[in-house]
Amino acid sequence: ERFYRAAAQRTTDADTRALLNQLAAAESAHEHTAEQLADTHLTESARDIEAETAHRQFVLTWVQPGLAGLMDGSVSTLAPIFAAAFATQDTMQTFQVGLAASIGAGISMGFTEAASDDGKLSGRGAAWKRGVASGVMTAVGGLGHALPYLIPHFWTATAIAGLVVFVELWTIAWIQNRYMETPFLRAAFQVVLGGSLVLAAGVLIGAS
Repeated sequence: ERFYRAAAQRTTDADTRALLNQLAAAESAHEHTAEQLADTHLTESARDIEAETAHRQFVLTWVQPGLAGLMDGSVSTLAPIFAAAFATQDTMQTFQVGLAASIGAGISMGFTEAASDDGKLSGRGAAWKRGVASGVMTAVGGLGHALPYLIPHFWTATAIAGLVVFVELWTIAWIQNRYMETPFLRAAFQVVLGGSLVLAAGVLIGAS
């Protein structure tokens, strides 16, 4: 309706303006009828189903790819970042390694998610949306424990990075429980165990 009204205001031809105003009036009537039908026929159960469908689509399009990205970024970058940290004990070099690993992983995960499924058959939503969610969250997950190495003091930076890792892993477990309905303790055990193993591998390799 707004489109027709705006077009009618811009046109200088009287006949065209009259036609556009008629179309706007008809569109307004259609919208009013649709609202009446929705109020009459859309039961509470149907509204619940619609809300559940919308929530499921949100989870499939944004949450699941974003969660996969956050898990990949938070866990897979632990080994190279902490290996570089303990091998060099140079905070700036460690930050550069972490930055490269995080951005590279984000780009890779984003393209992989977008290219692996166009969403038409699976119903998971637009590929670019899932790619953005996955890529951005992968980069965020890695940068979370890379940024502390901008602090010039090695052990201070490492302690803060370790704290960030702890927060990241528990955040992942919370998201799994909240949106994917995974039991919290199971999610926490899986994520913390996996993250701890990767972290230990990075520290041992870097310190050897």
